[in-house]
Amino acid sequence: MITGTFLDEITHDIPYQNWGPEEWAADFRAMKDIGIDTVIIIRAGYKDRCTFDSQVLRKRHPHLLTGYDLVDIFLTEAEANGMKLFFGTYDSGEYWHSGQPQKEVDINRAFCDEFFAKYGHRKAFQGWYMCHEINSFDEGVMKVYEQLANHLRGLRQLPILISPYIKGIKQFDDAISLDQHEKEWGQVFSRIQGLVDIVAFQDGHVDYPVLKDYLQANAELARRHKITSWSNVESFDRDMPIKFPPIGWPKLKFKIDAAREAGVDKLITFEFSHFMSPNSMYQSAHTLNKCYRKHYLGH
Repeated sequence: MITGTFLDEITHDIPYQNWGPEEWAADFRAMKDIGIDTVIIIRAGYKDRCTFDSQVLRKRHPHLLTGYDLVDIFLTEAEANGMKLFFGTYDSGEYWHSGQPQKEVDINRAFCDEFFAKYGHRKAFQGWYMCHEINSFDEGVMKVYEQLANHLRGLRQLPILISPYIKGIKQFDDAISLDQHEKEWGQVFSRIQGLVDIVAFQDGHVDYPVLKDYLQANAELARRHKITSWSNVESFDRDMPIKFPPIGWPKLKFKIDAAREAGVDKLITFEFSHFMSPNSMYQSAHTLNKCYRKHYLGH
């Protein structure tokens, strides 16, 4: 079963739900009800948006777009529901894409220091999530991972998670072969072994007939480098002409089964609140929740 979810209201390509404390409290109860014990802030800040009023980011974006203190809300609800929370770092949307990895590291160091001073004492805070997603070896991002992971460990020794993706046919015309994927990720894992504790590959970029092959390769590569293997079971549909509706139940069940057969250690999803919640803005998420509950919980 899925026992973890990302939390995304600093959105990149899905709509805002504009929830406040009451709505988030209800949704955390719904998460707990299906067995979720881990929540991951997918990014605490993105470009000029932030989950809290960050003075670090205001230096770069004086018009910083922020509302509720979502970090406090998420920590409060995680504590109320006995969940672990992984704090997601900052994505500049610029530096690490333009050959300036050191600037990405520097702003993240200051941002994470600010987070830790404000919230580092909170009981639910039990992990770090480095939000920079890659699909193959990238020297610039290796520098981000290496320096940022060491800095996070210096703040508090907690598990560090990443959630990369596969350069698959659903997004790329020059999709990567399984052999090349294994080669690229062997290089990545060799660089981050001992720095990153958990990897949760996104599962939505390759076709269903070959999904289990990639999941098995990911799990074996991770174990070889002493990294815990999770699977990010995407609960939205990449096969539709719009971005992004809740996924069809048969597809979700297929991906859960494939991950289980591949031998991963934990299933998480991107992400419950939009695509699987009985409180979602999407009606089809309500019924996906019913299908999931009936199959796995019997009610």
